[in-house]
Amino acid sequence: MPGHDTEQPTVLVVDDEEKLADMYTLWLRNEYDVRTVYDGEAVLSELDGVDVVLLDRRMPGCSGDEVMERLERRDEDPAVVVVTAVDPDFDILELSFDDYVCKPIQADDLVAVIEQQLTAREHGDDLRRYLQLATKRRLLELEHGPGVLDDTSDLRALRDEVEALENDLRRTVADFDAILESFQQINRGPGRSRL
Repeated sequence: MPGHDTEQPTVLVVDDEEKLADMYTLWLRNEYDVRTVYDGEAVLSELDGVDVVLLDRRMPGCSGDEVMERLERRDEDPAVVVVTAVDPDFDILELSFDDYVCKPIQADDLVAVIEQQLTAREHGDDLRRYLQLATKRRLLELEHGPGVLDDTSDLRALRDEVEALENDLRRTVADFDAILESFQQINRGPGRSRL
């Protein structure tokens, strides 16, 4: 998926902490066509040709949560990676993101999460859906313990859908094990072991 007038994928960095957004841009500019905005309102006018959005969740004005809601109503469909200081809780079940990592994040994990999303897009909707749900499952298990997915029917449904998708993808995606290993190597939370 080429980005905006280049052969490199296009990444949009969105964070109200300008120094942090600029640091991410510096980390990524050799690998990707990178655009940077410092508030949620500016995102929608910058989406043309964007493959991956790195989105802070808590920003003044238009929050990352609001940006995700607005993106759901648009034709553009970039991968949305939440990069935030907000530890995930049950509210993530309602959010439409593709991945979720907690600050601080290292450059190699940021690149790995972008590459994971680009790979998912090449393989289609089932892999993308699997990675979305697997991320939510792992984050909730980390925050609330491994038995949390047995607590309610919504959480059991999440667990069951992840398992069904994984079984299907093992049969249909030749390099699924490598994709899964890469997914598991990304550190999604500060001070936590890899998921």
